[in-house]
Amino acid sequence: MGPQARERALARPGGSEQGELETAVRRVFGQVREDGDGALRALTRRFDGVELAQFAVDDYEFAHAEASLDPALRAAMVETIARLETWHRAGMGAGFEVDTAPGVACGRMLRPIARVGLYVPAGSAPLPSTALMLGVPAALAGCPQVVLCTPPRADGRADPAVLVAAKLCGIDQVFKLGGAQAIAAMSLGTDSVPRCDKLFGPGNRYVTAAKQHAAMMAGGPAIDMPAGPSEVLVIADAGAPPVHVAADLLSQAEHGPDSQVILATNSAALIDAVDHEVRSQLMALPRREIAGQALQHARLCLVANLDEAFALSNDYAPEHLILALREPRAWLDKVESAGSVFLGDYAPEGLGDYCSGTNHVLPTHGAARAWSGVSVASFQKAISYQEVSREGLAAIGPAAVTMARAEGLEAHAQSVLRRLEASA
Repeated sequence: MGPQARERALARPGGSEQGELETAVRRVFGQVREDGDGALRALTRRFDGVELAQFAVDDYEFAHAEASLDPALRAAMVETIARLETWHRAGMGAGFEVDTAPGVACGRMLRPIARVGLYVPAGSAPLPSTALMLGVPAALAGCPQVVLCTPPRADGRADPAVLVAAKLCGIDQVFKLGGAQAIAAMSLGTDSVPRCDKLFGPGNRYVTAAKQHAAMMAGGPAIDMPAGPSEVLVIADAGAPPVHVAADLLSQAEHGPDSQVILATNSAALIDAVDHEVRSQLMALPRREIAGQALQHARLCLVANLDEAFALSNDYAPEHLILALREPRAWLDKVESAGSVFLGDYAPEGLGDYCSGTNHVLPTHGAARAWSGVSVASFQKAISYQEVSREGLAAIGPAAVTMARAEGLEAHAQSVLRRLEASA
């Protein structure tokens, strides 16, 4: 295929509906801006089928969640938190200070974002793991106020596992709100929900569109990244076990009908074997109907060689990239754009989703060309500073005057000159 034909073949699902999504999101934001909590109740009734007297999760509901949770699941969460902390601590940035000239000290200090809003999906399946993936780096960054929104169940309660995960991360401000209305609430603020400075978390196309809309508002919140429907690309050689590759493709397909899974291999025999395995394994999945819909967007790509496979992958910029290769680490330098990479036959994407230690909130829909997954730095601001002595001003001031006058900004030049004259 030529570049244009390949781009059409690998197009993400749902692109033609972007205009409708944006219109729907603007309508939701307008309603929440106009009527606050009243609009949130109406939208929750419409989209979730639940009438809520209050959105905030109270102490009783937190306690009920803790009591009802499977102890094995709670233990797995605690274990996962330890690994997440280990990985995130290793990657944390630090402030610094350096003399850029004699008498000129320049530095950078890190400060937590004051109010952050976390979105934890619970549409077709609740995702307590996302609460951990967002809650742990927020805690390590030291954010003073952390707000979490998650959709209510049919009984009007939040998913117990999501609540326990939130508590384990020190989050007690949880609101039963989902979809675009949750993003609007955290962006605009209402009587119940605090207005946030930055929003985090994955979601469906409406949630992603709502986050992007919020980031474009005048004075609106920042967002972590575009993180919408999930996707995986597997690069495999002839030695890859078809049963593993098929399982990896299905693990992402079951996320939702608009997920996309792709295999790129130089082995025609592997494509046939994987195709057979996917069809066979699909029938045993509880979510086979959802996965089956996602497989309509799946692609099994035969390439001439692995270099071509990596070129295809870097072009696509997948959220998850699995290297089902005999020597995967030897090919790692070929990866230029991906959210997270999984090396070899024993690193299924499911480990990254849950408990290996890396973060699963990753850029999707090609955003990995420029965006990175969530880290502690995502929850921090880097503030620069400079301290200049009399000697330092004398040393670098003339350069500033020259550059200011070259740009026609005489007041800038004078701010330096008046100090130079006074200290002469």
